[in-house]
This record gives sequence, structure tokens and C-alpha cells, in this order.
Amino acid sequence: MIITLTPNPSVDRAITVGALRRGHVLRAASSRVDPGGKGVNVGRALTSMGARPLVVAPSGGPEGALFESLLSADDIPAEVVPIAESMRMNISVLEPDGTTTKLNEAGPELTSVEVDSLLATTLDHAGPGVWIAGCGSLPPGAPADLYASLVREAKSRGARVAIDSSGTPFEAAVAAGPTLIKPNRVELAELCGRPLAHLGAVIETARELVGGGIENVAVSLGRDGAVLVTADQAIHATAVISDPVSTVGAGDCMLAGLLLGLDDDTEPRSALAQGVTWGAAAVRLEGTAVPTPADLVDIPLTISSEPDLALPLDD
Repeated sequence: MIITLTPNPSVDRAITVGALRRGHVLRAASSRVDPGGKGVNVGRALTSMGARPLVVAPSGGPEGALFESLLSADDIPAEVVPIAESMRMNISVLEPDGTTTKLNEAGPELTSVEVDSLLATTLDHAGPGVWIAGCGSLPPGAPADLYASLVREAKSRGARVAIDSSGTPFEAAVAAGPTLIKPNRVELAELCGRPLAHLGAVIETARELVGGGIENVAVSLGRDGAVLVTADQAIHATAVISDPVSTVGAGDCMLAGLLLGLDDDTEPRSALAQGVTWGAAAVRLEGTAVPTPADLVDIPLTISSEPDLALPLDD
């Protein structure tokens, strides 16, 4: 089973325009609203593919009511922790060439009681073999070691823990020794404190983290796909999409496919292939829409257990 914790979820509105022109009145070609936040997107992708995860998230105010109704409409299994303040709404502006501009609110300030309730609700489902994924930014008021606490407490109950975050909360969680981390290249560079201009540098850094006790390091690389590094292998997969629509949530869909593969005890190469395929399929969709099985056809996947270490990475 896969549980996702999203401490700072959102209602995501995606608006498509012909071109984004600052200071002008623009007419939208289309728009859509989805429940959002990294862990929520992971749960939505898993549900869309026929799995039954559990999404844990705080919710409050008018935006929270909309968030909960959107989860219900998509039949997303969820446990919502009530909070006093209204949750956030994020806006993505999409242009025809795939360029995405995001406007993210900070989110509500959580009380210590609300934070404790969020963590306790998640840990209620921790047990041997369960995957718990802590995903995204932390809202104001949440302690920087929230994900680190999740790692320690969940692992003490026999659960496997994945972390997809950034900054100080991510650094603290990594120090606690999660089972899997999924930074992008920028987040990994921030964590290690050095630039990562080519694939070999990414893999070398990931191997250092594996040597420090993290079993799986998956790094998303945008157009250059993703790598998965374990104690005995480094795998690189790409699936270049020639007609991108929106990159929002693609990394979350990649994590969902990877986690489902690992949860099913699929060997790492196949799990990564599934993750990269799901992420690539998401790029073809509008806003934060998640792929269905029908969207996985004709994805041009390339995968190698002997990566080109000299490969320069696309900025």
C-alpha cells in the first residue's frame, strides 16, 4: 500500500493562453481545476492507473471545501485533517509551446496541534511493507524536521519512506535515512552543495547518498529523463515528448509510477521505466491532469544500465 502525506496541498487552477504578456488583459483559451500538491498528485496518478493509495492532507476554508469535493469527484481515497485557516490556491499559466508559469501561494499557517494531527493520521497507517511518501513544501508553522520525524517514526513501525521535497526540510529528512528520495537535479545540487552539469556528476552524488544509507536515489532530469541509483546499479531512462503541453505534476507522476513498481516488488529497472513513462505521459496533458492507461501508448522510452556519464544535462 502507498500512503502520501502532503502538508501543504492546494487547489490548482491551470489557465491556457496564446502567449503570456505581462501587463495585458489576456483571454483564456481553456482552464481546469484539480486538487493539487505533490503527494496529492502522486495519489491521483496511482488512482488513475487503478491502484488504491491513501492521500493524507490538511484542508480548511472555502478552498478546502473545493479541494475535498474534487478529491471525491475523482474517487481519490483520502483522510483530511481539518485546519482553521483556508488552504492555498495555485495558478499555472500554460502557453502552446509547453512553457509553464506558476504562481504558488505560501499556504495556511498550521498550529502545532494541526501538525501533530497530520503526522499522527499518517502514522496510523504505517506498518511493515507500507510505503509512506512525504511530498512537497511545508506550510508556515510546520517544523523544518517534520519529514525527518515522519522518516524516523514510520521506519520504526516497519514502513518504507519516500521523500520528495527541497531545502532545509529535505536536508533534515535525508539525514534521517529514508528508503527513497526523489529530488530533481536542482534540489540534488542544493543538497550536495555543488553544480551537477552532467549525468556522471548526478550519479556520483547519488551513489554517495546510497553509501550513506539511502537505498534508492531517484533524480528527475526534465527532458533528460531520470536516473535511479541503488547499491548495485545506476539506471538512466528517457522519454522525450515532442509535443509538450504542461510539465506541472510530471515529476509527481514519475514518482507514482516508480513507487507502484517498487511496491509490487518489480525490479528497479522496470520500476524506473514505469515511472518515466508515466511522467512523460503527463507532459502531454493540460495542467495537472494525470495520465490514464490509454495515455501510455506510443511513449518513446529509452533505458540503459550503462549510462553515458559524460552526457551534458539540459538546463
